[in-house]
Amino acid sequence: MAPNLLGFRIAHRMMRGDSRRLAAVTGALARGGQRADAARLRAIGEFATKHCAGIHHHHQAEDDVLWPVIVRSAGAEVDLSDLTDDHKALDPLLEEITAAAAELPGSPSAVRRMAASLATLADLLDEHIEEEERLLFPVIEKYVPEEEWERVETEVRKGGQASFDLPRIGQYALPEELAALRRMAGPVLTVMLALMGPGHRRRQKLIFGDL
Repeated sequence: MAPNLLGFRIAHRMMRGDSRRLAAVTGALARGGQRADAARLRAIGEFATKHCAGIHHHHQAEDDVLWPVIVRSAGAEVDLSDLTDDHKALDPLLEEITAAAAELPGSPSAVRRMAASLATLADLLDEHIEEEERLLFPVIEKYVPEEEWERVETEVRKGGQASFDLPRIGQYALPEELAALRRMAGPVLTVMLALMGPGHRRRQKLIFGDL
């Protein structure tokens, strides 16, 4: 059977979507279009920090685990150098965002720095992920054995935080995708989403408001 790329597709959508939303909310705060008390700023900083850590781990797992699998399976069919260079370009942005997030709520300039870096991150992620899915997903589906792909997904999941990632999967997965995930994971996924959903929605409302 061909590898099931659903998990990666949703993870990519989460990274792109939350980068864009964080850029929008910090941009609005930096321009004075929205206001935030200390609790909201702390929540934004904590969310951005976890978000950046998740992106870094995902890309590190691709470099360390997925790329060697693709090279072994597909050989000369792919050139991974540009995608690897993208990962290297993203890391300084992730560090800048994380450093600024650590200064919230005490530094007025931190939101402005976060807004600028997040806007750049969102644009670069859009370009990188679109290119990665266009170039690599067909190669993975054609050449990578299913058991190798499952090993890649296991490594990617190791760096995750269920309380942060699972509710976002529920948020970003399309209804038919969520149904497929429930069939694969069994009742435990439904239970965990139900338990984590209310807290996630409260945090989302605090952080993003109506954005």
